[in-house]
Amino acid sequence: MTLSSMTGFARADGADGDFRWHWEVRSVNGKGLDARSRLPAGYERLEVEVRAAVARHLNRGNCQIGLQIDRTGGGADLVVNEAALERVLAVVERLKGRVEAEPPRLDGLLSLRGVLELADTEEDEADRERRDGLLIETLNEALAALVAARASEGAELERVLGEQIDTIERLARDARDCPAATPEAIRARLEDQIARLMDTGADLDADRLHQEAMLLAARADITEEIDRLLAHIEAARALISGDGPAGRRLDFLAQEFNREANTICSKSNDRALTAIGLELKAVIDRMREQVQNIE
Repeated sequence: MTLSSMTGFARADGADGDFRWHWEVRSVNGKGLDARSRLPAGYERLEVEVRAAVARHLNRGNCQIGLQIDRTGGGADLVVNEAALERVLAVVERLKGRVEAEPPRLDGLLSLRGVLELADTEEDEADRERRDGLLIETLNEALAALVAARASEGAELERVLGEQIDTIERLARDARDCPAATPEAIRARLEDQIARLMDTGADLDADRLHQEAMLLAARADITEEIDRLLAHIEAARALISGDGPAGRRLDFLAQEFNREANTICSKSNDRALTAIGLELKAVIDRMREQVQNIE
């Protein structure tokens, strides 16, 4: 199973005689699943079914759903919304003498949103339920297309993440094999520093210095950090190749990657190891950006 992106767009059209409709669905990344719909007046009754359909197809993402209805055929009549027209005329009357303007024209009034409407011819409850079913059926087609679009982008994300994880593994092994990171190198560096301190002639306790040096050597050892990084890499690859949404868990692993890289940099007192640690952090940051868009 490939990863799924949270970004996508799809549309689907349907018709029933002279009654036509058009669904558009788009999604972007989000912490959870948030579905927001824009339905024409009179179709608010579909809100619950729309949300249920989205939940059946998607697990995460901010999803926008829009429905457009075309009722210009023989199944609809033009009617004036008298209440809306009266409200507009009342506003015009209140503004007389306060705003210089030409008197409103009929074509201008009728072009205002909500003044002129298309009204369906009378239909019984059975016809309405049948048409609602067709509308939701078309929505499911649009959502299925959205899932396919998100999967297509997810396949590209999987490729990019795979390359980044390979790079993280290479850098982790480079850090482990860095000559400056070996216990022998750390011990030799500390012994040299102790010798120089003793050569200063200062009244220093040699035994205490060696004890401190041993503690510093233990703290500078990055073996545990490398082992945890390699374990996280295996877990990330298992998530990518596994079933089900992986975005949240990959995001958690990316945070763990970053924590280990920070520790490696803080323990390093060698230029080569520090350079590896900084490059590791840069790759992990790019990985975290990609992970934010995975379902």
